[in-house]
Amino acid sequence: MSLEGQENQSDTSHNKSPLLSDPWKPCRQHRAVVKELLLKLRCCLGTVCGIEWYGYAALGILTAILSFLMDLSVAKLLRAHQWLYTMLEGNVLLQFLCWTLYPACICAIASSFSHNICPFSTGSGIPEVRTMLAGFEMPHYLSLTNLFSKFLGLICTLAAGSTVFLGKVGPFVHLSTMVGGYLSNLCTLIQRDKKEKAAGQMLVVSAGVGVASCFGAPIGGVLFSVEVMSSHFALRHYCPCFFSAACGALTFRLLAVWGGDGETLQALFRTNFPDALPFYPLEILLFAFLGLLCGAVSCCYLFCHRWILRFTKTNPVFAKMLTTEKALYSGMVVFFLASLTFPHFAGHYMASKYTMKELLTSFLDSRQWTSQSHNTSEQLQPLLEWSSSGTSVYFSLVFFLLMKMWMLVLACTLPLPAGYFMPVFIYGAAIGRLIGEGAAYLSSTGVTPGQQWASVNPGGYALAGAAAFSGAVTHTLSPVLVAIELTGQFTHAVPILLATLLANALSRSGQRPSFYDALSISKRLPHLPSLKKASPQLPSTPVGQVAVKSVLLQKAAGPVEAEQAVRTSTEMQIPVVDSYGERTNLLECLNHLPHSSSLSTSSLCCCSHKKNAHSILSLLGSQTLFVADEGKLVGLITWPEKEDTAEPNQT
Repeated sequence: MSLEGQENQSDTSHNKSPLLSDPWKPCRQHRAVVKELLLKLRCCLGTVCGIEWYGYAALGILTAILSFLMDLSVAKLLRAHQWLYTMLEGNVLLQFLCWTLYPACICAIASSFSHNICPFSTGSGIPEVRTMLAGFEMPHYLSLTNLFSKFLGLICTLAAGSTVFLGKVGPFVHLSTMVGGYLSNLCTLIQRDKKEKAAGQMLVVSAGVGVASCFGAPIGGVLFSVEVMSSHFALRHYCPCFFSAACGALTFRLLAVWGGDGETLQALFRTNFPDALPFYPLEILLFAFLGLLCGAVSCCYLFCHRWILRFTKTNPVFAKMLTTEKALYSGMVVFFLASLTFPHFAGHYMASKYTMKELLTSFLDSRQWTSQSHNTSEQLQPLLEWSSSGTSVYFSLVFFLLMKMWMLVLACTLPLPAGYFMPVFIYGAAIGRLIGEGAAYLSSTGVTPGQQWASVNPGGYALAGAAAFSGAVTHTLSPVLVAIELTGQFTHAVPILLATLLANALSRSGQRPSFYDALSISKRLPHLPSLKKASPQLPSTPVGQVAVKSVLLQKAAGPVEAEQAVRTSTEMQIPVVDSYGERTNLLECLNHLPHSSSLSTSSLCCCSHKKNAHSILSLLGSQTLFVADEGKLVGLITWPEKEDTAEPNQT
């Protein structure tokens, strides 16, 4: 026994040796050298700036690389589809099958792929990102599986082209957030004392980088994330957001230059608007009318979008297909949409052969289509596509607007990764192009009073319409900067801003939710809308009228009273107070009792009206607010109860 004890003691001392603690790991000395070099590198990098700033730069660069690879893959798939369609010239039946089955099959694959690998990858992703930024933990939406399935599914969706008429902004914001989540974990390994700060700030920065990497628009991307993602934006996030967005936009444009798309850094959609006289002073009235028109059309679009969301959830056939037969539903809907856009059918009047990028480029053309239609000496490619059979340009534009309205609403129900910002941006450009062509026609015929307008630019109206309609749909003003950065046209900044302001005013007048608010409500995600949208009388409502009476527990209470409080309370948190009538101290939680979860300290609300409680919940990301009256606890307000007071008025 003594020999065994000595052997055990020697084995124990042998195992405790720092040099031989793990004898089975190979290359211990080399790993120690590498670790030492990494530590020195961290110290050197830390002397220049904080480690998190390298994470922000890496976030922008990685997101831009993903965006470039996605665009490159989609362009090759679209060219393959166009090549196959052209090779079948002369056989209408085979061309019809090629035009319809290709997008139908590829969208069915995207839907099936997303549903089987990661069901969380469908949809836009912006409502989920908003929920995470509000303080809710949703780890499944930041998983590597979700990143993989959303990336491939979005490539398939975009490869369907203008037939489906969907974009990539929303899903790419989600992809950027996933990349930011992994980079934040890396930063927390390096900075152990700044875990919470690094993780939360990296997610906020990721939202702006996604838009900047899609369009090469860093300023508009950051402001879009500020307006859409959260109701309160901390000033300390501005510098990291702009820095990371600038890195992403610069990398995205450099990759495009190295890929052969241009000789230097330039706007994504190059335009040739005149600089000497961009617009006449009286044209401001037309831009104002365009803004009001875009606001009215956006109200109709948002109403149809909310209706289709309710219909797909209440109709048993659609609800069952969207639950169990997602691939079949996607294939059927896309086949139907592709049949309507077939170039030998209704697509003949909608320029259906154009891709999404080509559609926007044609709308932004500064030349007047109506004046060129009588000039046979000059071949104008957009005019040839929009009036190929001798039909009027106005008829084609009106037909495009009427058809794409309900087709886009129907496409929003597809259970696959898809973005909804770029479609409404292009739709607004079509509205502006119609108004611009009308103004150009009136100027060319001399109908305008006084001096004839010789150089009306329809492309300027298209740019203003794109910003106004997309801003009205999302209830934001950042599309103004996105439009300017996309084209580099600062000459139309004032009319674009005027049109967007008027469109927003008309769209918000009904106190209805925006596009992304409607998605959050439909998905039942935790969401705090504006109190004025929810109910005009709520901001002045005393907090005590909506606070729920909670069970209290004194500090001097014994185990029996504590167990009884846990059993009788329906809340996840129980406040611990000094006494029932004196000032409360909400610093303890019940985590040692059976049938109870870990309870953390929440915010104490000393406000008098519900508007203040709304601000605290939005700013701090707290899940519960305890309401006190002169130091005496009177109740609590939770996030779901806050939503219940708002949702009934937003449907």
